[in-house]
Order: sequence, then structure tokens, then C-alpha cells
Amino acid sequence: QVQVVESGGGLVQPGGSLGLSCAASGSAFSINTMGWFCQAPGKQRDMVASITKDGTPNYADSVKARFSISRDNTKNTMFLQMNGLKPEDTAVYYCYAGYLTNPPLRAVTAWGQGTQVTVSS
Repeated sequence: QVQVVESGGGLVQPGGSLGLSCAASGSAFSINTMGWFCQAPGKQRDMVASITKDGTPNYADSVKARFSISRDNTKNTMFLQMNGLKPEDTAVYYCYAGYLTNPPLRAVTAWGQGTQVTVSS
């Protein structure tokens, strides 16, 4: 079973930058796509960015020019660099990791507890 833990949220002024980290730990056959969702109060959870095991990124249109996702497969960690932050980026950010369990293989998604990002002056 895999667990994921986020870190790095906080308060930042509009136009500022923040980095979020995600660490996956535990036993698995393989850890595949990892990524981030965010959820603002009263809204649904939306995809922010994801990255495949071979490093191919995917971004929501709203963050494409501002955020950058990366990962280190040797450490099972993932990093989201957020630049040019806007008040509408304020949300709880959740890390996830899609993985295959040890045999018998099953596809499972592990979610973190979330970290708050607040963009405000």
C-alpha cells in the first residue's frame, strides 16, 4: 500500500510563487502517474497538473503558463512549482499517486490529506 504526503502550502501575495512537494511511500509493484488536484470552498475538485512515470506533464489550461510539475522516480517524489499566483488559485491542493499493488496486480490511487494554498494581499 502507498501513502502520499503533501507539503509546502501557505499564504502568498498575488503574483508570488510557491512550491508544493509530494512524497509517496510504501510498497507497490510500480508508481505510475502522479499529480495534483485542487478544491476551493464550495467547488468541485479540479485537475491542476499530472506527470507520467516517464516525465510527460499535463496541465489544466488555467495554469499551463504558470505552473511546472516534475518528479524524481528514485525518491518517489513530485514537485509543483507555482508562479504568477492569482487569488483564484486559492484552494486546498491534493496530491495523488496512481500505482499497481504487488501481485495480484490492482490499480489503486492514493490521495494525500491536502495542503492549503492561499493567495491574498
